[in-house]
Amino acid sequence: MRRAPARYPKHVREETAKGRLRPGFPEAIVRACRDARVATTGCPFSERRRITGVFDAPGKDSMRAARLALALALLAAPAAAQETVKDTTVKDPTVKDQTVKDQAVKDTPKHAAPSETEAPRPDGAPVVRAYGAELQDFPYPYEVKRFEFVSQRKPLQMTYMDVKPEQPNGRTVVLLHGKNFCGATWEATMAVLLKAGYRVVAPDQIGFCKSSKPMGYQFSLYQLAANTKALLEQIGVEKPIIMGHSMGGMLAMRYAISFPDALSGLVLVNPIGLEDWRAAGIPARTVDQWFAGELRTTFDSIKAYQQKTYYAGSWSPDYDRWVAMLAGMYQGDGKAAVAWDQALASDMVYGQPVVYELGKIGAPTLMLIGEKDLTAIGKDAAPPEVQKKVGNYAKLGPAAAAAIPDAKLVMFPDLGHAPQMQAPDRFHAALMKGLADLK
Repeated sequence: MRRAPARYPKHVREETAKGRLRPGFPEAIVRACRDARVATTGCPFSERRRITGVFDAPGKDSMRAARLALALALLAAPAAAQETVKDTTVKDPTVKDQTVKDQAVKDTPKHAAPSETEAPRPDGAPVVRAYGAELQDFPYPYEVKRFEFVSQRKPLQMTYMDVKPEQPNGRTVVLLHGKNFCGATWEATMAVLLKAGYRVVAPDQIGFCKSSKPMGYQFSLYQLAANTKALLEQIGVEKPIIMGHSMGGMLAMRYAISFPDALSGLVLVNPIGLEDWRAAGIPARTVDQWFAGELRTTFDSIKAYQQKTYYAGSWSPDYDRWVAMLAGMYQGDGKAAVAWDQALASDMVYGQPVVYELGKIGAPTLMLIGEKDLTAIGKDAAPPEVQKKVGNYAKLGPAAAAAIPDAKLVMFPDLGHAPQMQAPDRFHAALMKGLADLK
């Protein structure tokens, strides 16, 4: 007969004796497993069975491993439920019987008071606040809504902004963010598009920004594309223009290849995936190695990387806000959950280049490329001779445009990875002209 340690409450010992709880798991952990809504080996067998419906035998994990798994699960748990606006059922090509909820999310005031642990930075950069693993305390420029669904047997929430113009032109642009960006970083572009009459949808992908941070999610570009397509179907968007930046550009290309009838045009802003980094000589890493690197993320490390790789050594105080947003997710209790999903995302983009399938993109495509971009994820571990040849967008841009059947290329010789942020007026002028021709 199983017995719980004598130090535990009587009812816990009784439940353990009846086989309903694993020995060594006090009531608090059982309750935490239920609240987390995830099934890990760190949860009692009864809770894993209840959550998954799988009647597997209890594992023989050590308590140390079990507690670590539970800690990560709790950090990855979704934020508190928001007020439900409506319930419907839709079908995702990768998921059966998923339930979708469209919810409004209320942001906190834009000028939240600093915590007692915050101190002014001597360099004048913004104070890094703990915004929460799902950026609960970071305000977005427009109303945030929530798309709830089940994928890979996990209840998930994908946040998005869906803004309609005062004078619609009948077209919709879907904005896909990069790995080190969020839906909110499209703020200036959204304003320009709305003024021109476009409906704008800007989601945060699963694992990023205000969306869920699942612990055991298998990230793939196709999965994220399918999630995005399910969202668009739910909100009634048909054949939009898909516009992606950086990793979002990589995702946009995968969307166009996977769902050629579900878009009317494609816009790529310095997309990654235009070269095979493994084949080029960048060493592979395990997810654990990616995770260890992500855990070291700070405001200064993000800024140093972006200044060198994205902006050719230059910097504007305007970028500090977005760096503080990213760094704020790594503060507080949600750090491990954020770092883990970012590690999974890095592994995804490293191992799933799109360069070999560019010829399959049938949608009319506009490419907006900053030539000074040096982005190549993982190149810091590559030999010097490899680092010199990867991430050369002055060559990657024209090569990709030549491979895509119906592509128009606009190059910005003096700009880097994020031309929409570095020179917004020039970028948006080129974007508006390109969209007018993208028919």
